[in-house]
Amino acid sequence: MLSLNNLQNVTYNPIIPFVETIPEQLVPGTLIVIRGHVPDDSDRFQVDLQCGSSVKPRADVIFHFNPRFKRNNCIVCNTLKNERWGWEEITYDMPFKKEKSFEIVIMVLKEKFQVAVNGKHTLLYAHRMSPEKIDTLGIYGKVKIHSVGFSFSSVQNAGVSQLTLPFVARLNSPMGAGRTVVVKGEVNRNAKGFNVDLLSGKSKDIALHLNPRLNAKAFVRNSFIQESWGEEERNITCFPFSPGMYFEMIIYCDVKEFKVAINGVHSLEYRHRFKELTNIDTVEIDGDIHLLEVRSW
Repeated sequence: MLSLNNLQNVTYNPIIPFVETIPEQLVPGTLIVIRGHVPDDSDRFQVDLQCGSSVKPRADVIFHFNPRFKRNNCIVCNTLKNERWGWEEITYDMPFKKEKSFEIVIMVLKEKFQVAVNGKHTLLYAHRMSPEKIDTLGIYGKVKIHSVGFSFSSVQNAGVSQLTLPFVARLNSPMGAGRTVVVKGEVNRNAKGFNVDLLSGKSKDIALHLNPRLNAKAFVRNSFIQESWGEEERNITCFPFSPGMYFEMIIYCDVKEFKVAINGVHSLEYRHRFKELTNIDTVEIDGDIHLLEVRSW
């Protein structure tokens, strides 16, 4: 489960530059969570995942994450190997603002790093060198850091096997207040959309239809009861999905509503239209994703 609260090895208010050995290997599923704020006079800062801390010769940097505030606000990502930089990957959608606090979550995946800032997906960076070699975290530049922490939980079958779609399964026990369904997957690179449905196997009524549409950036919710669709709900503060990104969707059933979180960030709630919660016993998933795991409890 993706949790940004129970972090391990937390360091508070480190002095910058901050260079620290990472206590465990960065296996797929590891999270690095950095909270801080950008001072008013900042021109740039960087977070480097390094191989050691040597200065001469300079240690390899497997992932260089570098927000810049000078001429055009952007984030530059790169890899330093044998003291030579590779090609820059630049993101112009800038989530950092001066005088504002931030939370950076770097997730290590099998083929890439995935970065979210303030709960919003920011970028993907494909591995150019094996992340297994990373043993040091460095933070440099004009930035104030409040805390740095790690979560060393691995992604189960991360990129190993995937479940075939359309996926249909019985929940291990029927829905009801306090129950949770977790869907882990990866959005296809050219994805248009996908759906996660909770339904009554008996009546085929769909109690909860979750349908992220990537081209419209709409997260549509609805119910299909007595052979007809109801009114769509679409309002959302921030569309949480991006092509290529790994996600963990948590659907929590409350007395009056479902609550849905994506990668540890609350996304929406949906009031129950289908009232016989204990009849909800089936999950169906289809669309433009690699489905990695479905669990319920």
